Amino acid sequence: MASLFSGRVLIRNNSDQDELDTEAELSRRLENRLVLLFFGAGSCPECQAFAPILRDFFVRLTDEFYVLRAAQVALVYVSQDPTEEQQDLFLRDMPKKWLFLPFEDDLRRDLGRQFSVERLPAVVVLKPSGDVLTLDAADEIRRLGPACFANWQEAAEVLDRNFLQPEDLDDPAPRSLTEPLRRCKYRVDPAARGARGRGRAGGSGQEGEAEGEAAGLF
Repeated sequence: MASLFSGRVLIRNNSDQDELDTEAELSRRLENRLVLLFFGAGSCPECQAFAPILRDFFVRLTDEFYVLRAAQVALVYVSQDPTEEQQDLFLRDMPKKWLFLPFEDDLRRDLGRQFSVERLPAVVVLKPSGDVLTLDAADEIRRLGPACFANWQEAAEVLDRNFLQPEDLDDPAPRSLTEPLRRCKYRVDPAARGARGRGRAGGSGQEGEAEGEAAGLF
C-alpha cells in the first residue's frame, strides 16, 4: 500500500504536522491496513455536511475511548481545495491521526483521475495490496457508520495481528456466516471493469457531459 505514495510526503494532521517522508515511516502507517482516500473540499457544502460523519466514523474505530485496540485503518485526505488556506481550515477540526498530502503535491489531482472520482465527497477504500475494495463508500458510511468496517475487513482479508488464522488448514472455515456475501459484494470483476472503461471511451451525450463536469474537479 505504501507504494501508492512512494517518493511522496504524507503529513500527520497534528499540531506539529509531522512529515512521513521515508519508506519505513509510510509502511508503518499504511501496511496491513485498509486505507481510505477521502476526496473533499472545504468549499463544498456536501463535504462540510459529510465531514463530521466521517470524523465520528474514524474516531469510533481508532480512539481508545471507544475501542480497546485501534482498527487497522488509515485515512488520507486528498484535498480538492482551491487554496492551501481552505485546506488547512477544513483539516483544523479533523482527527490528528488523519494524513494528508502537501497542498503543492500534484498527486492530489492525479489520484482523483486514477480512481475516477466524479463527485465530492468521495471515499475510496483500498485493500492492503492497493487494490480497490470500493470506489465510493461515502453513502455506506452514512448508512452504517463504523459497522461497515467489519464488512470491508472480511472482504479484504486484512490480517488481524491479535487473531491469526491457522496456516495448516487446506480450506479454513469462513470467519462469519456473512463472509461469503461480503466477498461477493465487494468483488471487482476485471472484465467488467475493462468493459466499463471501453464504454466510457466510446460514450457520448449525457455520459460525455458527466465526464466533462467531473473533469472540472481536477
